[in-house]
Formats: sequence, C-alpha cells, structure tokens
Amino acid sequence: MSRIKEFNLPDLGEGLTEGEILSWLVKVGDTIELNQPIVEVETAKAAVEIPAKWAGQVHAIFHPEGTTVEVGTPIIAIDTDPGAGPLAEPSTTATPGGSLPTPSAASLAAVEVAPAEGMVEPGLIGGPAPGGRTAVLVGYGPRTTSAKRRPRKGGVPAQAEATPVAPVAPVAPAPQPAAVPAPGQNGQGAPLAGGLVLAKPPVRKLAKDLGVDLRTLTGSGPLGSITREDVQQAASGAVAAAEPIAVTSAATSAASFGADREQRIPVKGVRKLTAENMSRSAFTAPHVTEFLTVDVTRAMKALDRLRDRREWRDVRVSPLLLVAKAVLLAVKRHPMVNSTWAGDEIVVKEYVNLGIAAATERGLIVPNVKDAGRLSLRELADALTDLVQTAKSGRTSPADMSGGTLTITNVGVFGVDTGTPILPPGESAILAFGAVREMPWVHKGKVKVRQVTTLGLSFDHRIIDGELGSKFLRDIGDFLADPEAALLAWT
Repeated sequence: MSRIKEFNLPDLGEGLTEGEILSWLVKVGDTIELNQPIVEVETAKAAVEIPAKWAGQVHAIFHPEGTTVEVGTPIIAIDTDPGAGPLAEPSTTATPGGSLPTPSAASLAAVEVAPAEGMVEPGLIGGPAPGGRTAVLVGYGPRTTSAKRRPRKGGVPAQAEATPVAPVAPVAPAPQPAAVPAPGQNGQGAPLAGGLVLAKPPVRKLAKDLGVDLRTLTGSGPLGSITREDVQQAASGAVAAAEPIAVTSAATSAASFGADREQRIPVKGVRKLTAENMSRSAFTAPHVTEFLTVDVTRAMKALDRLRDRREWRDVRVSPLLLVAKAVLLAVKRHPMVNSTWAGDEIVVKEYVNLGIAAATERGLIVPNVKDAGRLSLRELADALTDLVQTAKSGRTSPADMSGGTLTITNVGVFGVDTGTPILPPGESAILAFGAVREMPWVHKGKVKVRQVTTLGLSFDHRIIDGELGSKFLRDIGDFLADPEAALLAWT
C-alpha cells in the first residue's frame, strides 16, 4: 500500500460541486495529525475548514489559494509514513498567482489516489459508517451521485480543461518527463497538438461569448492556462482594432474617461448564490409587502427588566429577541404563513426553522435556528447569539443555511426604518424589522415621546392573502406593543 496518498476535495453537501481555496493552513513538509484542519474552502454558501484524512507529512499541495476546485479533485498529497525513509523531493507549495507544483515521476508513481465519489474514507470523523459506507464531513450528507474527476495528463491542473473537451473519467496521474512544455504551448509558443488549449469552462464560455479564439492566446495562468483576464484583454484589443482609425479626440476621451478609476469585483461564492436566489424568487413568487408602525416603548422596558435579572446577566438581550419570539407565537396562531408553494400543493410546516439575515464580509447569508418554536426564551436568546457570532466569523456551515421556513431581516441595525424584503426561495414570508427611534406619538390621548419602529412583511400571495398577511403582521405588532400582556393572552 502506497505511503503517499492524495486527498480529494470532499463533498461539501447541499449539492455544491466546487469550492474556492481561501487559505492553506499547512505547508509542504509540515507534520499533521488526523482531523487537523488543513485548508479553508469557500463554497457558494459558506467558508469551511476541511480536516486531514490521515496523519503524516504534507508531501505536495496541488492548488494555490484563490483557485476554484471541483469536488473530487486532488488538492493535497500526504506522506502517511514519513519515518520510512526519504522519497522524492517534496513538491513546492503552490502560491497565489504562482505555478502549480509538478510532482516528479518517482513521487507520482508512489501516489495512491483517494476515492472521488464524494465519500471520504474512515478516519475523517472517526471510522466507517454503518453498513460499510465511509464517513463524510461532519454536518454534511453524502452525495447522491458520483463526483467526476477530470483527467490530469501531462501535468495539467485538475481544475482546467482542454478545448475540445475530452471524455471525463477518473485516471491515475501519469509520470512526468524531465522537461514539460507549458500547457497550451509546444515550447515555442504554438498550441499543443490537435489545437488543445488549457482553460476553465467559464473562461471558454466567456471567450465564445466575446468571439475570441482561444488558440490565438498565450495563457498567463497556472501552467500556461488561459484566464478570464487573457480573454478580456484579447476582446478589448479586437474591439479597438475594429474601430475606425479616424476618431475625434473628444470621443476617445469620453470612451476612456474614468477607466483607471473603476473596480471590477468578481461575482462568486455567497454573492453569486444570493443574486441567483433573489432573482429567481423575485420573478417566481408574487410578492406583496405590508407595513406597520408600532409603539415598542413597553417592549424596550421589558428588555431592560430582563437584563436586570440575575440569570440573564450573561445573556445577549436585544430587540431582535422579542421580534423573533413575536414571529414564533404569531406562526402558532397562523400556521399557513409557515409554508411552501409546491406547484400542485401547499406544504405547511409544523416546525419553524427561523432564518436571520446576516451581513458578513462574504455577503448576505441567512442561517436559521432549527425548530425555533420549541425553544424557551432563554434558549432562543442563546441560539440567536451563537448564530450571529458564527456568521460574523465566517464559520456558518451550509447545513445551517439550509431548510429555512421563515426569515427575519434586521435592517434596523443599519439605521433604516424598514424595507420591502425579497422572499428566500421556498419560504412564504419574510419580516423586515426597522430601527427603533424616539418619535412623537399619541399615547393615552396626549402627544409624547415614545420608542417606535416600523415592520415590513413581504409574503407570497399565492399562499397568503391580504387578510392572513395583515392578521399575522398585526399579531406581531401587538406582541411588541405589550409583550407581557400578549404572553399571558396567547400562551
């Protein structure tokens, strides 16, 4: 059995097929332990740390930080028996913007490739699963289909493909010759035999859309692969060449004005998934939004009394806690609000996975508190605190962002009064909680300064009609106007 084992990017759950390597937590030559975190990977839903499948010594790292890698692609090689004597010289760790490592023929011959079916081997979380199946990453389920691995011939990076596309099938790495021309070149700047060019699928699509022939380009990416920037530069050059020579200086100035002061941010990861989900939801579910302005002075005083209690002094108590409790109690009175449109039927949930929209450095995410309706007020407070802190630290798992049934977005933390939120896909209602402000308010027949907030409820009009939506929102408002009275009346 080979002592050098390749670790493939495992199935990250929720149908995710790729991940971006954010940072390597180890380097070539490091001694690592079983289950030690070795790499941080960002998916379309979350950033996760992936633990080592084996103890040993890092022999090679195949992809630099910033690289997007498909599930099932080898990312690291581990020497599981470093005390048995020296092997070939370890490969150099890939660095951002640098070339990928080219393992020697001796080291490649010693490599044992890990399974690429999205199932990881025993040892990742402590041994084989029942029924002989191997264990998977903690918190994630196994894939229902096998992950396909692209050929890695001639030192081609696993995340790049050649054009035209060769059949996709798992293959063992082949020994490398002593001198390997850069991919896409024969050593003299010409394309490889057969016109094959290294480029990722999105890059090939971009080239097709812009009318750029990849065979005419020299890649600037890892191992000579063609990047988006190469294609965009070629496209802009082609446009410039096609323009008439006689152009006015004013037109030239207008076309180029400010170009050096523009920033282009790639749309990927959480931001890309959010954009796709919001676009799909906005044009699929017929949204209706209603607003309600509420005097929450009594609710704020109730929070102050709660903070003063000895058993609550170490608990984070915020207005969001009372809003969450109000939503959960209102759902019990109007269960149809907590449902999903399924085409020819409406699925009413008897549990509430309460989503809380959170703004993070990686974009907007919506983790949820599972079965929140069963929690006591203290348990709900702890769950909300943990959820927000985990989201802010970028450690929310894909499982924590799946299965939400009803969502709250707290726009008030940004000083905003309210908004018209878009429904998360699969949910029928979302509540926007605005800023709590001191305002003049008629109270007991007199104008007084009171603490006031505005709620905005968006709902799917296929499920929730105006009457139901209005009653649900009114109940939330009644609770926030006098939480103690509502608790006595509703529970």
